[in-house]
Amino acid sequence: MTGGYPLLVADLIGVAVFAASGASAGVAKRLDLFGVAFVGFVAALGGGILRELVIGAVPPLAFADWRYALAAVAASVAAFWLHPALHRVRRTVLVLDAAGLGLFTVTGTLKALEAGVPAVGACLVGMLTAIGGGLARDLLTGEIPVVLQKEIYAVVALGGAVLVAVLHRLGQTGVGPLVAAATVITGLRIIALVRRWSAPVAVP
Repeated sequence: MTGGYPLLVADLIGVAVFAASGASAGVAKRLDLFGVAFVGFVAALGGGILRELVIGAVPPLAFADWRYALAAVAASVAAFWLHPALHRVRRTVLVLDAAGLGLFTVTGTLKALEAGVPAVGACLVGMLTAIGGGLARDLLTGEIPVVLQKEIYAVVALGGAVLVAVLHRLGQTGVGPLVAAATVITGLRIIALVRRWSAPVAVP
């Protein structure tokens, strides 16, 4: 997957997943339909917009390609109407967020590499792509951003970005290796949540 249709599909799946995550957080805060859709839209596309601006791809795809906005809004509205079936909203948000983290880390890093960004910079872009939407979501819903807390979040994204950069260096950028990388990132995030892994916190 070095661009084109497969990368577009992966990107749109990431958009839908993060939109559902953001929308679920909005539902938990009892926002109205517009509020839920707006939080989902920002959560889904905030990191991608940041990525496009950093690599000089303007206007960002969120505004240039209607499919991105449609995927974000559709997933947000679906989460709004289907939320009664989600028995544990908090758990659902965390699982969806982990999946979005994996997908966006992979697509963000790969797009940066294909734009000619050096490996180190591409890893940072991949991490920012993955955490940008969640950061915006938490701010909009009045939560301390997960990335600023002790939970292992941004570190997982950065490690995943390094993995993608290594695969790119080895020429392993087919669908299989990149899906595997996204799965590893998602799995590590979920394991970190289940086992309550955390980064060190300063003692007052």
